[in-house]
Amino acid sequence: MASSDTKTMSVLAHVLGLFVGFLGPLIIYLVSEDNTTKNHARYALNWQISAAIYFLVSFVLIFVIIGFFTMVAVGIVNLIFCIMAAVKASHGELWKYPLSIQFLKVK
Repeated sequence: MASSDTKTMSVLAHVLGLFVGFLGPLIIYLVSEDNTTKNHARYALNWQISAAIYFLVSFVLIFVIIGFFTMVAVGIVNLIFCIMAAVKASHGELWKYPLSIQFLKVK
């Protein structure tokens, strides 16, 4: 069973991604000493970097109109995935984001 601080930091790793992008999970990854929190931060960081790439591709696709729709879709998916991961983290579970590119390997 994870401690209260571990759960709080794990939830923050996912929720901060909604507000500050990849910087929140990155900071939690760098300052945390707990392996469970680091794993949550790795998954959140992988997703936020992937979402940034998807937003960039959507921005390029704006010139052919479809980018508006894909940008909205990425935003909605980001919101849903971050909330789902935060709920799982609050229950002490590690959740792998679908559609996420694995930049950092989870141990």
